[in-house]
Amino acid sequence: MAQLYYRYSTMNAGKSIEVLKVAYNYEERNKRVLVFSPDVDDRYGKGVITSRIGLSRQAIPVGEETNILQIFLAENERARVDCVLVDECQFLKKHHVLELAEIVDSCDVPVLAYGLKNDFRNELFEGSYYMLVYADKIEEIKTICWCGRKATMVARVMEGKFVKTGEQIVVGGNDMYVSLCRKHYNDGRLGPERDG
Repeated sequence: MAQLYYRYSTMNAGKSIEVLKVAYNYEERNKRVLVFSPDVDDRYGKGVITSRIGLSRQAIPVGEETNILQIFLAENERARVDCVLVDECQFLKKHHVLELAEIVDSCDVPVLAYGLKNDFRNELFEGSYYMLVYADKIEEIKTICWCGRKATMVARVMEGKFVKTGEQIVVGGNDMYVSLCRKHYNDGRLGPERDG
C-alpha cells in the first residue's frame, strides 16, 4: 500500500541528494518516476534539482497554480508512474499537498516529499505545515551544528550577520543559511569564532 512520506531536515542535510538517489534507484530497475520541484527555487534554473555535491537532474517545475494531480494523471496514462518525488516541498501550497495525498490514496502510488520544516524565524512553511498534517510517514534527516549537536534550526545570514526578521521565502544556499542547534540559534552564534 502506497504512502505519503515527508522527509525533512535543516539546510545541508542531503535532502536533494536523497531525491536524486531514490529516482536513480527506481529508474535503475526500469521503474518510472515523476520528479517535481517548486519553481520558486530557481538557483540552478526552474525545474532543476541540484545537490551540493554537484549531481543534478531535470524536474517538473511547480508554480502556485500548478495542479500536480492533473500532471500525474496525464503522465500515468501515457506510461505507468511508479513513484512521485518532490524536492523543496516546504514551498508547496496546501492544494499541492492535497493533490499528492490524492495520488497516494486514489492511484496507490508512493509519494516521497523532501524539504525544510521550519524557516529562519523558526516558523513552519505552508508546505511543511500541510505535509505534517497529511503525511503517512514523517522522517527526519539529521545533520549537525558547528558544535556537533543535532541541527534543528536554520539561521539566515545577511552581510555576515544573523537575522531573524524579513520575508519568509528568500532562496539561497550556504552563503545565506546556516544549520544550527537550538542553543546556538537562540544565542545567535554562527560558529566557534562567528557571532551573529
